[in-house]
Amino acid sequence: MKTILIYKSKTGFTEKYANWISEEIDCKVVNISTIKNVNFNQYDLIIFGSRIHAGRIDGLDKIKKLDLGNRLIIFATGATPKETNSIQEVWKNNLSKEELQVIKHFYIPAGLNYEKMDFLDKVMMKMASVMLEKKKDKNAEDIGMQNSIKKSYDISNKSKIKPLVDYIKSL
Repeated sequence: MKTILIYKSKTGFTEKYANWISEEIDCKVVNISTIKNVNFNQYDLIIFGSRIHAGRIDGLDKIKKLDLGNRLIIFATGATPKETNSIQEVWKNNLSKEELQVIKHFYIPAGLNYEKMDFLDKVMMKMASVMLEKKKDKNAEDIGMQNSIKKSYDISNKSKIKPLVDYIKSL
């Protein structure tokens, strides 16, 4: 099966995962900025990976415009250590009900890297931190999020790609 993996990476986590996935399934890897040069008709499977940013999967709208149907698999990286209700909401906000049924999608924990963020992203993270700090009646997920966005950290691990790689190998 001829496969291509397209990624968009701001702080390096998604690119790292894209390369690890490519090592496991032997596919071509390209940055989203170069997709205008790609003939998607020659691929049986297209994988797209990007970060979750402000509740959106960065660059997904551009990929969805390509109308790749059931050939598309998505992975999203983020700072949350595991898939939570908030990650489920991200999927619902980024994929229609039909797309949720047709497009296989995976969440992969990555981390935060304030040193590689631009000014606007740093400001957004600070605002999120302040909002969580002021929130009354925090649940466990709120507390976890509040603690996780205080500083940079890396929880990326090659073993986290296993569900996605196993799924692709099963096709």
